[in-house]
Amino acid sequence: MNADTTLDQLRRQDTDRDRRVLLTGATIVTMDPDLGVLPKGDLLIQGSAIVAVAPDLRTAGAATGAVVIDATGSILAPGFVDTHRHAWEAQLRRIMPDVNDLGEYVTSTLAGIAPAYQPQDMYIGTRLAALTAIDSGITTMLDFSHNSRTAAHSDAAIRALADTGIRGVHASMRPHFGAWDGQWPADLTRLQDTYFSFSDGLLTLRLATLATDEVAGPDLAYGEHLARTVRDLGIGASIDAVFGLPSSEVILGWAKQGLLGPDVSLIHCTGLTPQAWQAMAEAGANVALAPTSDAQIGLESAIPAIDEALAVGIRPGLSIDVEVALASDMFTQMRALHAIQRMRAVNAAYGTGAHPARIGVHDVLDFATLQGARSIGLGDKTGSLTPGKQADVLVVRAEDLNNMPLNDPIGTLVLGSDARNIDAVFIAGQVRKWAGAVLDVDVATLREDVRASGYGDRRF
Repeated sequence: MNADTTLDQLRRQDTDRDRRVLLTGATIVTMDPDLGVLPKGDLLIQGSAIVAVAPDLRTAGAATGAVVIDATGSILAPGFVDTHRHAWEAQLRRIMPDVNDLGEYVTSTLAGIAPAYQPQDMYIGTRLAALTAIDSGITTMLDFSHNSRTAAHSDAAIRALADTGIRGVHASMRPHFGAWDGQWPADLTRLQDTYFSFSDGLLTLRLATLATDEVAGPDLAYGEHLARTVRDLGIGASIDAVFGLPSSEVILGWAKQGLLGPDVSLIHCTGLTPQAWQAMAEAGANVALAPTSDAQIGLESAIPAIDEALAVGIRPGLSIDVEVALASDMFTQMRALHAIQRMRAVNAAYGTGAHPARIGVHDVLDFATLQGARSIGLGDKTGSLTPGKQADVLVVRAEDLNNMPLNDPIGTLVLGSDARNIDAVFIAGQVRKWAGAVLDVDVATLREDVRASGYGDRRF
């Protein structure tokens, strides 16, 4: 069966909730602690879910009535989870690749450009970010949508996520600067009723907020008033700009007030005190690191807080953050964190005779998949190839020039692979990338939309 024929079969049966897809003969990196890595195995999808993973499912009759895909020479892996990306900024990619600090980014992008955005700009940027995510193997993306100037801006961002087929988390926040309708956070109730009360499961809602009032005033700082919104709606909170002593102090205050818990994800977390880390761990709060953002932009200490998180038993998720200055893919985040942590560990032990406490490739893949899903409240749905979870699956070619020979599958995923090696992407059992190309997107038309909207034509 050739690739075109298989795709035709998959697309013809898209609406069949009982459709079965059997991927056979692959090396399977499940990221499930009990299943581990299968050197050669099969994975069966039924509808939107994984129903079985085993060395050989064909002899058990799993191929009967299924679309069978020979994945020999490939690695099957769970889709990556991006725990924090400001997706509306995608048209502004690399406008400031050598940004010097947070203030420069805030002044240029949030104060200078963001107020000019119309709802259609929100749609185009968010759609571009989501399609790029799918292309590079990110099947779940939390869109920290902090330019929600009107209800229409929020609607456009959510519609963009839905139109791409990504597993999207819309984390809503009002803009930092400029005119807006004053609808946030009250508008979250409308968003939940309109888009999320009958969702097909691909989209979820969170509240997005900041740690302190240093950047844009007290209304954006997480506290009792926003925690009440989170509790009333039964959603989670993602808190950005968690930096240094001011954030450490408010974290201790949140802990005393009972405002920290598993429904809260703290982003960056650079330069925090040991006391703050201990309070986060005791409350069961989650952490989303942004390795390249912290290091390249120079956020607080500029060192991704991986050692601090692991020291208190927190295994973090990973995120992209802002494409105005950074790479768009999870491979870069994994490699940056892997290299930075190991460099620091060896440097700290140099000349002391101590053994460096280094993380490995399994750790960073865990952060990019299972821990990322857990950190944004989706650990029961995605992040590992576990039967019963949603079928968010990557098919990665392991015999391409940059990957052959397949000596270590996790090492190959983390250190060898990139978007060109991702042959197929399934999200909730639906094929979104096939034969190396993202489906259902007219790239030429999208390119024109991006140019019309973006900074390149100096529209903003």
